[in-house]
Amino acid sequence: MARTDRACWWLAASFAAACCTASPGMAGEDNRELVKLPAMMQQHMLANMRDHLAALDEILAALSAGDNDAAGKIAEDRLGMSSLARHGAEHMAPLMPQTMRETGTGMHRAASRFAIVAQDAELEPGPDGQRKVYGALQAIVQQCNACHQAYRIR
Repeated sequence: MARTDRACWWLAASFAAACCTASPGMAGEDNRELVKLPAMMQQHMLANMRDHLAALDEILAALSAGDNDAAGKIAEDRLGMSSLARHGAEHMAPLMPQTMRETGTGMHRAASRFAIVAQDAELEPGPDGQRKVYGALQAIVQQCNACHQAYRIR
């Protein structure tokens, strides 16, 4: 297995473990802030989050195939700042607490930064360029994790 393939496999495995592992304190009482949404908006938000996970999966697939340009395009189109209208952000934002909105915006900004880093990676081939790509990808997931650790919806 090539070094890049091992790195992608490790990253994918780590991401899957993080998504499927309960956070500390979640085995008992769920102390995350409850955000009450109308049923239609709740379904819309959950669909957006499922699409975010699907986009991250596609980004990892593109990276494992060595296609940083495709990974960057997926990130920008599906997660980046240019995806806000597609996700109905202007309708969802007023229903969220301020810090939840800020975390979500942080995720979208991180995705746009990732897109640039991924597309620029060909200018810095080798391990240093790849570390920047994976660091930028981790910044996206970090924002997802922060939101899921702090909030729940109903």
